[in-house]
Amino acid sequence: MSPPIRIRGARVHNLKNLNVDIPRDALTVITGVSGSGKSSLAFDTLFAEGQRQYIDTLSTYARQYLDAIPRPDVDLIDGLAPTLSIDQKSGTQSARSTVATVTEIYDYLRLLYARIGTPHCTHCGSTISTQTPDAIIQTLASYPPRTKLTLMSPMVRGRKGAHSDVFEKIASQGLVRARVDGEVYLLEEVPPLAVRKNHTIEAVVDRIVLKEGIEPRLDESTRLAIRLSDGMCSALIEPPGGDAEQKLFSTAMACIECGTSFEELEPRTFSFNSPYGACQTCDGLGVISDSTRSRSKGAKKSGRPTAKSRKLPKATANDDAQTVRICSDCEGGRLRPEALAVTIAGESIAAVVAIPMVETKNWIAGITDSLSEINRRVAAPIQDEVIRRIDFLRRVGVDYLTLDRSADTLSGGELQRIRLATCIGSGLVSVCYVLDEPSIGLHPADHDRLLGAIGELKSQGNTIVIVEHDEDTMRAADHLIDIGPGAGVHGGHMVSQGTPDEVAADQSSPTGRFLSGEHLIGLERQRRVPRRNDWLTLHGAQLHNLQNVTLKLPLGLLVGISGVSGSGKSSLIVDTLYPAVAAQLGLVAKEPGPYKRLTGADKLDKLIAIDQSPIGRTTRSCPATYAGVLDPIRNVFATTRAAKTLGFSASRFSFNSPAGRCDVCKGNGFERIEMNFLSDLLIECSRCGGKRFNRQTLQVRFKGATIADVLDMTIEAAMEFFENVPKVHTLLSSLFDVGLGYVTLGQSSTTLSGGEAQRIKLATELARPGTGQTLYLLDEPTTGLHFSDVQRLLVVLDRLVEQGNTVLVIEHHTDLLAACDWLIDLGPKGGTEGGRIITQGSPETVAECDASLTGQFLRRQLG
Repeated sequence: MSPPIRIRGARVHNLKNLNVDIPRDALTVITGVSGSGKSSLAFDTLFAEGQRQYIDTLSTYARQYLDAIPRPDVDLIDGLAPTLSIDQKSGTQSARSTVATVTEIYDYLRLLYARIGTPHCTHCGSTISTQTPDAIIQTLASYPPRTKLTLMSPMVRGRKGAHSDVFEKIASQGLVRARVDGEVYLLEEVPPLAVRKNHTIEAVVDRIVLKEGIEPRLDESTRLAIRLSDGMCSALIEPPGGDAEQKLFSTAMACIECGTSFEELEPRTFSFNSPYGACQTCDGLGVISDSTRSRSKGAKKSGRPTAKSRKLPKATANDDAQTVRICSDCEGGRLRPEALAVTIAGESIAAVVAIPMVETKNWIAGITDSLSEINRRVAAPIQDEVIRRIDFLRRVGVDYLTLDRSADTLSGGELQRIRLATCIGSGLVSVCYVLDEPSIGLHPADHDRLLGAIGELKSQGNTIVIVEHDEDTMRAADHLIDIGPGAGVHGGHMVSQGTPDEVAADQSSPTGRFLSGEHLIGLERQRRVPRRNDWLTLHGAQLHNLQNVTLKLPLGLLVGISGVSGSGKSSLIVDTLYPAVAAQLGLVAKEPGPYKRLTGADKLDKLIAIDQSPIGRTTRSCPATYAGVLDPIRNVFATTRAAKTLGFSASRFSFNSPAGRCDVCKGNGFERIEMNFLSDLLIECSRCGGKRFNRQTLQVRFKGATIADVLDMTIEAAMEFFENVPKVHTLLSSLFDVGLGYVTLGQSSTTLSGGEAQRIKLATELARPGTGQTLYLLDEPTTGLHFSDVQRLLVVLDRLVEQGNTVLVIEHHTDLLAACDWLIDLGPKGGTEGGRIITQGSPETVAECDASLTGQFLRRQLG
């Protein structure tokens, strides 16, 4: 057995000289209450040191291009294997990334279509075939007299380099001009080309005006152009009194009906991230926003194949409420008409990635019968690789996704599981993988598949370390580490470690007491029942996979929306119900998915959606500013004797105010050093030492503390500090009640997790006066929460309902679902097999439904 990874004296963040042994080639789960130090141990100590050690093994030349990673504050780490982090951060994912591109499946599909795809004419739909030189000459000669033709031979098309050899070849043919990137030059006047940029070079063979007797010259020049470029010819055509156009002719690809020529198929033809494949109208995004600049439209609508099975709304909106519409030219397929018109077994590449993943697998496995013997041999290795990768995605429970799903619309858990599937397929061994709550967003029915995938990764000879709150994952661990006992300054200690059974038997472990069943999550009250006339009803929802769903939502209750991943929960609630209600209440929101009508919204006067998006996108935003607690705190400082003596108003104590902030770091607390080709370096401000304020502002103290000292306090400490300031204490109490006592008031919002951001929003709403007629929508509020934190959250949500409000939670956590008054379960499965309401009623009613996967787990929960 391999020696363990030994960590001695870890002091990163709130860790208190932690000593721990992590077994190699095993599954270790690190758990504990939110803020206890789990991530500090797993990511900021273990993973960070692994990355630092790896970078130290590189050459000096290689290291100059990498950020220097400081050594974690730890006495000793030995036995450490190379480390890889699979977290929930989206990284560089954008609307241009899709499930297919992230998993590299799209690269294989592009290659497949480029090699064996059948192109069709974008005008008439006919199959493209080769075109003879005579046919090309006949087409050019058919233009009206006095048409000017510039005959060119394409030598380079979108390739990087200086291409001096190309110009020498053109000159050797006795030609004197070349068209470079759209500009015509004499060969001796061609400017030096940027080596790292793509260039298009065409040899200018002849310039002709069509007239009687010009046919021999046209014939000779056209054949020379075709010969120079091995089968291609381009022509700039300027008819008298008409607009100039450029046409490409090829002896390889041409429509037999209308004579239109097409370029040879390449993998980049099918890339929406390349100008040679992307739709010119939407730039390969598949959608057009209000800010998209106007472009020339693509090819006219025709009989060409397009993406199928797309139940898309006419318009949606992004985070800026900016209207976004499906591109009318590519119909969301992202590609040029020429690329969308290439098919295999009758399907375009856009259609193949738009269907559920299991259908994509069946399609690619079934195309063999439609191929020639040669094409079968070409396709076989590509088919095997695509099927293998889809199987990995199925094992981690994301096979309900379509391959064309934008990566920036995936949840953190979905993206992490996609990365996990990619790692399984990589075949790496002797690696330490560090995962961050991979069960997030996953229905209990899918946990077995996830744990099986993690087990497969372990069986390949790897060490798996997971930060997790999920009970099933804890019980599957070889080794369980409980950090705590509390959060922030109350955490950072080793509370318990050992097998799951050993931790469950440890009375000192908060986690153990829940695992043993000594502590249970729930509410000690009678379950509420719906009132006869208090219902909100959404009729005929049809977005994505929703199958004409009618949602009947009882008001004044704690309502749970459950169902397996991909069953349609977010489509129904987030993308249809929320914007539909918002529209009736006169609120600005994105356009809802298609539905027939909404009734009962007149019984509401307020709608609040509390999601996990960041509370701010800059380092200046923090919990104190978002929750509105900094304003009364600044007023407190402004009322001190020192402030009045100096003439300081409340604005002086804002790090956004030029008068009060440090004039070197501008209130950021750090200076940004531009490192040219390296990432910018952030260093503590040399003037204020990270305090954000100037020396004069810091002269003012309240109860001995400066405004900078207050921002450095945890919410728990600040609540005690301002116990005699009711307005501040009330706001801080709300933050404390949702389990955020360990967070500092001035912590940058960019460092907060999605779950922490959601709870800050929830606390902010709790502190506001309620109307008793508010609908709260929460999307998986238990994300990142320990058993004890879930219990605390449940009490807070119940308090909102007691005030007469309606709280609607999309959730997988069976403890929270079991505590709801009413459940609505979607399914029965994900993707096209979901989109229906399977059952609804009390948790006991749902538990009795055999068709409900959620019900099966509730049955076990309710005993």
